[in-house]
Amino acid sequence: MTTGVIIGIVVAVIVVVLVLILAVWYVSLYNKLQRLKNLVEEGWSTIDVQLKKRYDLVPNLVETVKGYAKHESGTLEAVIAARNAAVTATGEDKIAAENALSGTLKSLFALKEAYPELKANTNFIDLQNQLKAIENEIASARRYYNGTVKELNTKIDVFPSNIVAKRIGLEKRSYFELDSSEERANPQVKF
Repeated sequence: MTTGVIIGIVVAVIVVVLVLILAVWYVSLYNKLQRLKNLVEEGWSTIDVQLKKRYDLVPNLVETVKGYAKHESGTLEAVIAARNAAVTATGEDKIAAENALSGTLKSLFALKEAYPELKANTNFIDLQNQLKAIENEIASARRYYNGTVKELNTKIDVFPSNIVAKRIGLEKRSYFELDSSEERANPQVKF
């Protein structure tokens, strides 16, 4: 064999090895991005499950409160309107609708201070405890979702995984967060 043939073979082997390394790298990043995308979708699905529990519980809670706080129809109607809006919202609107529902629920629970007999009602206490548990589960699901969104968004932003993400059309996701400072504030109930 001549030196030229040997060099040609060595170059071909190096090229094949480099192509294989690039292919393994690409497949590895692709799979990592797909796993992260699936974790984000799982996180969103978990939030949906908890929200469904909340939607089912809110009407029972409102009905219990109605019996005691008959003249607080504005607060009760706001809770029902917020619940209905949250049930029908999708995508980015879902986050805003859920935050609005959380705010109206705070107002509903603030009513118990004005109605001592409501505070003592076992149905109300049970429903309130169930709703608190669901709210804690929703908060936990939101933290999980936001954590996986952060990880996915970071992978989409950093080199070299951003090349693969762009190539497969993977886009950054939005965090589940409060939209305004009013939603962060404690509700005030005035009579």
